[in-house]
Amino acid sequence: MLKKIDHIGIAVHSISQARIFYEQALGLHCEQIEEVPSQQVRTAFFSLGETKIELLEPMNEDGPIAKFLQRQGEGVHHIAYRSDNAAAQLEKAEKAGCRLINTTPIAGAGGKQIGFL
Repeated sequence: MLKKIDHIGIAVHSISQARIFYEQALGLHCEQIEEVPSQQVRTAFFSLGETKIELLEPMNEDGPIAKFLQRQGEGVHHIAYRSDNAAAQLEKAEKAGCRLINTTPIAGAGGKQIGFL
């Protein structure tokens, strides 16, 4: 069911500040900025080969990314794997003993169905 690494999510305080590094130092191009209300986050995507880098900026102080930043500071938040069946992949992970944050897929950036372990 898993196809590839889709993207690496990196929590940042400010997309506008962080994108300077990704665009000027790394030479990447910001392809899309989107708000994902279900996760209380604003995202910015940069392609690097077949994998994307996703910057995650909290939309408020109560969301999961805001809490992550308070605990950990800026840095890698998640690695997203592309699956052809997110619901079945979550079920398989749960049966294997993984603790699921989402037991069923939810709406993510780009209209994708996502679930966190």
